[in-house]
Parts: sequence; C-alpha cells; structure tokens
Amino acid sequence: MVDLTRRTLMATSTAAALGASVAGVARGEDVPESDTPGAPSVEGSLKRLSTTAFGAEVTGPFVFDDGSLLYSLQHPEAGNTEPFDRAAVGYFRDFQFEFDGNNDDFDEVGIPDTEEKQREVRSEVGDYVILFQGREPIDGGEERLGVTRTPDGVDITLDNFAGTQYGGAGTNPDCNQFVPTDEDGTAGYLFTNWENSPGCISRIFISRDEEGEWSADPEDAMNLANTAAFRELGGTRINCYGDLSPWETMISSEENYAHPRVSLTNTVGDVVEAGSGEGILGANHFWNRPNPSEISDAVGAYAEAGDLDDSWYVQGSWALTGVEFLAYYLGADRSDQSGATNLATTVIDDVYPNPYRYGYHVDIRNPTAETPQPVKYWVMGRAAWEAPDIQGDERTVYGCSDGDSKGIYKFVADDPIPSYGDTDDIAGTLYAPKITNDAANAAEAGQRNSPANTPLEVEWIELGHATNGEVESWIAEYDDVTQADYLDAHAETDWRDDPAAAIREADLEVIENGNRNYITDEEIVEWAAQYEADGPDDVDEKLRRVPFLETRAAAKEIGASIEFNKAEGVDSVDGSEPGDFVYFGISEFNDALADDTGDVQMDRVDGGVVYRAELEPNYDVSTLEPVITGPDFTDGPQDADDALRNIDNVYTMRDGRVICCEDGFGGPARSYPNDGLYVFQPNVTLDVDSMAVGYGATGTAQLAASALPTGISGAEITVSVTNPEVASITDVSFPDTLGLTESSISSDGSSATLRFADVDGNVEAGGRDIPVASLTLRGVDTGTTDLAIEVTRMDDESGHTIGVEAREGVLVTGPPTVSGGSAPTDPDGDGLYEDINGNGRLDYEDIEMLFSSFDADSVTMNKSAYDFNENGRLDFDDIVSLYDEVN
Repeated sequence: MVDLTRRTLMATSTAAALGASVAGVARGEDVPESDTPGAPSVEGSLKRLSTTAFGAEVTGPFVFDDGSLLYSLQHPEAGNTEPFDRAAVGYFRDFQFEFDGNNDDFDEVGIPDTEEKQREVRSEVGDYVILFQGREPIDGGEERLGVTRTPDGVDITLDNFAGTQYGGAGTNPDCNQFVPTDEDGTAGYLFTNWENSPGCISRIFISRDEEGEWSADPEDAMNLANTAAFRELGGTRINCYGDLSPWETMISSEENYAHPRVSLTNTVGDVVEAGSGEGILGANHFWNRPNPSEISDAVGAYAEAGDLDDSWYVQGSWALTGVEFLAYYLGADRSDQSGATNLATTVIDDVYPNPYRYGYHVDIRNPTAETPQPVKYWVMGRAAWEAPDIQGDERTVYGCSDGDSKGIYKFVADDPIPSYGDTDDIAGTLYAPKITNDAANAAEAGQRNSPANTPLEVEWIELGHATNGEVESWIAEYDDVTQADYLDAHAETDWRDDPAAAIREADLEVIENGNRNYITDEEIVEWAAQYEADGPDDVDEKLRRVPFLETRAAAKEIGASIEFNKAEGVDSVDGSEPGDFVYFGISEFNDALADDTGDVQMDRVDGGVVYRAELEPNYDVSTLEPVITGPDFTDGPQDADDALRNIDNVYTMRDGRVICCEDGFGGPARSYPNDGLYVFQPNVTLDVDSMAVGYGATGTAQLAASALPTGISGAEITVSVTNPEVASITDVSFPDTLGLTESSISSDGSSATLRFADVDGNVEAGGRDIPVASLTLRGVDTGTTDLAIEVTRMDDESGHTIGVEAREGVLVTGPPTVSGGSAPTDPDGDGLYEDINGNGRLDYEDIEMLFSSFDADSVTMNKSAYDFNENGRLDFDDIVSLYDEVN
C-alpha cells in the first residue's frame, strides 16, 4: 500500500509547482474542524466513471455525437506509468453514452487503492487511449504541440529563456471542443486549450474509423497562438476551460489570476480611505514591475527592513509568472531578469503585454479555415475566467471567475451575437451578482446555514453597457506601457544607474499611491460615486471603461457579492431553452463565503458545492439550488472516498446528465490522492406552468416531466390550487402518447388527481419538458395562488420507483377590473394585453388602469403581458409605450 500521507503532500507541492489554482483552503493537516449538515450529499445520484493518473486534474471533457467520451490528462506526475507520465488528451475505446438519462450505461470504477492504480487513468468502460501528447512534433516537425514561439520561431520554454514560466509549456491541456467537418460528426478539428503563459490553443484533425476508433493527425495540426492573427490581439494567457458556442465555434477562456487590484475582500475604496494600499493591494498594480512575480517576497523584505508595518500576500502575484515570457512572445528583446529578488539586471522597455488585453473569452471564428480568426469578447468583462456558458438565445452569457473572493457574471447582448456583421459592433450589458437571502436569514436564525440546504437568491446588478469596439479602444490606450514606465513613473532613482534601488522606491510608491500607469484607484472610486448618484448610463465618458477593464474592482465597489471561492464550472445543455438548468461549480465553499462579513455567511465546505439554476423566460437565473455538496475536509474516508471533491469543469450532456470533473490535488479527507470524473444523474423534475388567467376566464397549465432516466411506466399525481378562492381546476386532459389515463377533480375544484400508464412505451427517456397532462383553470377572483404537486407514485420502465422533485407553479388572476368591467384582452394577438379594462378596444382608460395598478401583484407577476416596450422588464416606459399606441 502506498504511503498516502507522503503522496498527499507530493500532490499539493506538485500543484503549487505547476501554477495550480489552489486558493484559500488549508491543505494537509491544517484544516479547521467542521461538521456541516449535508456535507457530503447529492440531490440525485452520482457515479464515478474514471480516476485519473497521480498529479493530474480531470479537465476538458467532451462527448461526441456518438456518445464517445474524451478528456485531458493535465500535468500528470512524471513518475507515473507510461504513457500516463506525460500530458495528453485521450478517449475511452469501445464506450459510448446512451443518452437515455440513466447512469446504468456504465459500471462504476472502484477507488485506486494501490500505487499501481494511482499511477494510471482507470475506468470500467474501456481503455483510455491517448490521441496526442503535449510537445509532440507537429507540422512536419516545425513546431511542438502546445508550445508557443517568438515571432522569429524560438520555442518559449525555460530551456531557451531565463525567467519564470506559468506551468511547463505543453504540459497543461485543458478544454477540448470538437468542430466536425462532415455531416455525421466522424471527422473534424479538435481545439485544445494549453493552460500556460503565453497561452496556447491548438487545432488538430481527428477522425473515427468504421470500428469506432478515433485517431489524430499531427501533420494536420497547428498552434493557433503562433499565427499573426493571435499576435495582433496580444496573444492569450492561461487558457483554461471554455465552451462550444451555439454557432459551432470554440470559445476559449483566459484565466488571468493576476487581475485583482485589491486582495481578497478588500475594496478600492478601502485603499483610498486609508491613504495607502499597504496590506490591501493585489497583483494588478505590479503587472509591469521588473520580476513581477517576486512582489510578495519583496513585500516581506520591506516589512522586515521596517519600510512597511507588516507584510501580506499580494493576491494573484503567483500568476504573474510568465508575463516576461509573454513579452518575448510579442517580440520583446531578451532581458536578463535572473538576479536576486527585486533585482533586474535589465528592464523590458521595448515591447510589453498590456494587462487589459488578458482575461477574456476568445471566440475562434472560421474554425475550419486554413487560418482561424480569433475574436476577444472585451465587452463581456475582464476576470480569471474559467468558462462561459452561452445560452440558446445566443445573447445571454454566464461566466465564472476562478480564485478567492471572485464573482459569477452575466452578459446580455442587445442582439444575437452571431448576427453582428462586425464583431466590434457587438453591444450589450454586463452584470454582477447580488446575493439577497443568506446573511439576513443566518442573522435571524442566530446560526449559520448549511450550503447544502440553502439556495442562493440572486439579483443582477448592471455594471455598464458598451460595444466590443469601444472597450478595445479603451484597452489600446495602455498598449505602450512597459517595465521602464513602472520605474520612471514611481522612482526618483534612475533605474539605468541602480536598478535595485529604483525597484524598491517604485514598489513602495505603488504600495502607497497605486500604479499610475493604468486605471487609478481614484478613477474607480469616482466611477462608483457617479454610478450610485446617476446610474450606470450617466457616468463620465472617461469612466465608462472602469467596469469592463476592472470588472472585479468595480463590482465590489458598488456592493456586488464578489465572494465566491474558485467558481470553476458553468454549463447548460446545448441549445438551452427556458426551463433548462444552468450548473455552476464552486470548487471550495470557504473563505469569503464562510466568514463573518458580506452577503454570504454559511458553514464551510472545503469540498465545494455544485449549484443549478433554472432558466427563466428571458434566460435570466435568480435562484441557485445546491444539488451536490462535497465533503468537509475533516470528514473520514468513509464519507469522502465516493463524494465529489473540488469540482472543476462541468459538462451538461444532451440527456440532462452532468459530467463533473475534480481538481482536488490530493487534499485531505480521502484515502487516495487521485482526482476523478463523475456523472451526475439529476432527480426527475415535475413542473406545472406558472400562468396568468383573467378574472372569470380560463387558461391551460401544462404539467411536464424532465430527466426521466429510462422513461416512465405510470404515475399517480395530485395537483392542488392552494387558494381556491382565487382559481379552480375545471378540466384535465392527457397527451395521446399516454395509453391509459384517468382523472378526478374535487367538488370545489381545489385539486385534481391524475393517473396514467404508458402502455405503449411512448414517453421519451431522458427527455426535457415531456408533457404529462394539461389542466384547465378558471379565475375565480383577483389574486395569486400556488399550484402544488404531490407525487403519490411514479415508476420507471423497469417498475422501480422514481424519485421526483415537484416544482410548484404560480397562478395569477386579474388585473383588477373597473366596476362592471371584464378581464383584460389581447386585441391584436401579439401576446400583450393592451385592452386592460376588458372592453374590447385600446383607449385612454387602459392607460389610466395600467398606471393606477402598476404595483399590483396582478401586473408585476405578469410582466410578459404588460412589457409594452419589450425590454424584458416592467418599467414606466411601458405606460409611455402604451400611450404612444393610443396616439
């Protein structure tokens, strides 16, 4: 048996050496005691499909149309059994998911309880066959896969350049997305992220033969980073996960951890109020410092020498590794920065990367062309992006930012993103989250809530509106800033005469007054003041850039809930629609989520939480429900060995199941150090529509099931109107696909009991929103009522009882009518109820009725009926728009 204690420590040190995104949680023996209710737990079922080789994360899952599964072997330990000792991308031979929503299509792999098992990629579904490995020769030996080069063709590695490097070039394959070139999806290009700095995205041709075997062609491969189109954008850095867009292109996300202006939960306002950034500043201030990744050590030395009161960890400074190599990628002359801490023998003063060009989603347009074209979505905000999730409306994008005290964000384009002929014209609004429920609930209860049992209610705060071209023009103003500017602007000593003294002077000046080469702290605070006084649309033109270039700092300054720790996954089913789920993976639920300040103050779960949120009619999400809760790290192996620990990538398959990948780096709790790939099978959900019905009128609510694992043989269900004074059930009907059906309605219409049997097996397995019944409801009086569901029994096709999550609907009647009036109508059939007083026509009385009833539940809960300006919400401009129709 392997020495697990020794190997756990090895895993942690391996992660640190590779630039892994370990943030916040104490590792090894230094873990606070915790006993959080519901940790670990699953709302559904969770099954382990694979464990990966020692030292490696599970990253980059992709499921082909035929059900084949692929993932990346990211930075495995070199001592593993061949071929698992080198970074690679591989698939499982002779295995395909059946897309029936049921985890019965694979056998669970056991825990790796010997060193031999821990050194391999394992599963029970078939051999993990490697398609390609990092650093392999491609393009006739001209390049190496995953390795970026200088403009004159030199590989940017530690073999060729002195300095710091973010991970070994070609050792960190992450996201994989496949773009087919044939109709049946058996041949095409696989795009792979290489999580390094400089960043790299590779494209390699792969195909499947008649026996189902996949193979890669290294002669038809390229590193996109080494093309002129990428260099014109400034290249990329730390390409982590991503998405396959609805328009069939690879989206690669830049995980720029070095973007924080302030460390952890501090705000820029704290810096300005204190008159100094001592103890507060983050890495972004030191981006163009010579030897930038040495700033935390330098802070310690300054504190020891008495120049500072105390030292602190400069958040994100470890991710400043590789910035000098990025300069060489852009064409800078080599600079000797190999001296002792704080000493740069020479300074990069010719070409240097602009910090505001990194930390975006990158769309690979024309993916099958000879030279694909990269587009950075500057307008979606700058962060340590793990991934985006682009919804089926092609306008709404959710993104998650990795690291400690970070955010999840939303962007909504004015029009579908692919509809813009020029990507500079892409326009939209950027939002940050505000958690509205937990802190108040916890304070009222006098105790902390468990994240396993507490949904998070989210409101979205608008940060700003801009076009992609506008944001890029703001970024371009900082293109010429170099390391020399850091010293010239902040030190009196000439760095050419005494570089060590100049760096010390500049560091201390920046700590006190901030880096004047970039957006200043004062500008951020002024933007927030104008925002709060006049709203996001009326800030000074010069300040409009702030929320797009300094997204995290801006969001924190106006009170957004930037408290998530390692938001590492977000995904929904391709072609998502309202009613589908978006899954958010929070790798560690601790630090700012579990402290005594802020909007979220819960018990800690170092093993993390997976949330899901239902897409609303406008593709918004407002409630994050916990569906998977990881282990406390003081739990024993009996609880932790089979639990999901430290979620990384999440990947939603077309049948609603979710692939969950781990990024645990051999932390505590388990009896083994390996990360695994799990498949989450959600519980069946049974939904009844929320709806509006006019006073005295009738309407139809659909009852539908989703995520049925193997179809359904039959069920008995009761639907109730919780307030029968508002509405009653008058009729029930069933779809023709159900063979045997019957229903009974209570005498007062308050409930209906439904029974059916799918004798012909017509109900689709694994489907979404499968119709079960239709209920006719009549509006009895003005008001609101819940539509509640009780499932007496539901059986699958094998006769087993199915666990069901019943999701209530809301019925609203009204709006209030004038004396002797009728229910509102829709005279022109456009879905908007212009005839509010129900007299059959549009007139001035309708405008007066809407104005006087604007805050009534019957209006506010029916915004789609009264959204006359069609902006997705109710506002006074709806009254103006209705007035314009009368005139």
